[in-house]
Amino acid sequence: IGEVALDDLLGSADRQRGAVGHVLQGCSLVDVAGAEVGGVALDGRGLGVCGEELAAQADEGVLGPAVAVVLEALPVEVDHPPGVVQGPEDVVVEVAVAVVGGLLGYLLPKFEEAYGYEVEVFSAGTGKAIANAKMGNADLILVHAKAQEEAFVDEGFARVIDGMDAERLSFLYNYFVLVGPADDPADVKNAADVKAAFKAIADGKYKFVSRGDGSGTHTKELSLWPEELGITAEQESFADYTEWYVSSNAGMGVCLTMANEQGAYILSDKATFLTFRANDGVIEG
Repeated sequence: IGEVALDDLLGSADRQRGAVGHVLQGCSLVDVAGAEVGGVALDGRGLGVCGEELAAQADEGVLGPAVAVVLEALPVEVDHPPGVVQGPEDVVVEVAVAVVGGLLGYLLPKFEEAYGYEVEVFSAGTGKAIANAKMGNADLILVHAKAQEEAFVDEGFARVIDGMDAERLSFLYNYFVLVGPADDPADVKNAADVKAAFKAIADGKYKFVSRGDGSGTHTKELSLWPEELGITAEQESFADYTEWYVSSNAGMGVCLTMANEQGAYILSDKATFLTFRANDGVIEG
């Protein structure tokens, strides 16, 4: 296939902090000094152009300046309603919560019928969804952690879609809920506020299941513990609390199941919790 200079592939004088996705297996990426570049996300679908053509496409601006996405073939034109940007027929969407709430199950068939795209949906926490998008593995992300979303935009990974006002668009909202065992040993029901409830859990060393995955829910949870505990996303920060603090690095449904089985407290988004409760402790996906 030949080698491609990474600087040429990204095709940007300031080398914006994009990543290369959908790169042909076996294609060697090197920097301007000729050293191999590691940490590049590969997609097994491959593509039908060689390395030299990739570099040429980058130079000609075919590949985006912030995220270089090399597809299996050049975009296939389809019939679109006026004003719709033509592009590849596959759209990859990373979602955090909406898929559980049934929103995409309702919207996607209508979208695909109207615009001729086939949409692939991958469900992950906010942190993982944003990381995948940074590697060029998603066209759209539906997530719920404002600070992480704004950082994603500020770092140059997003763009303004034609007809929209900004890269980041708020179109729905959710609530967080603190849930736990029916006997409520920490008496969180009578706490003055949610931070007082978290303090009562920590003071009594009552078991708590944390997402631990960099998701929006995990980010919110970390902001609620008493500051003196020093609990952060780093494992060493809660090494002294593992008797009661369980960091799972798992999705919301799995964590709710763990909390239910262990009689633990947990912070959940309300939509997933209501689905969990309505299905007798089972998350259907």
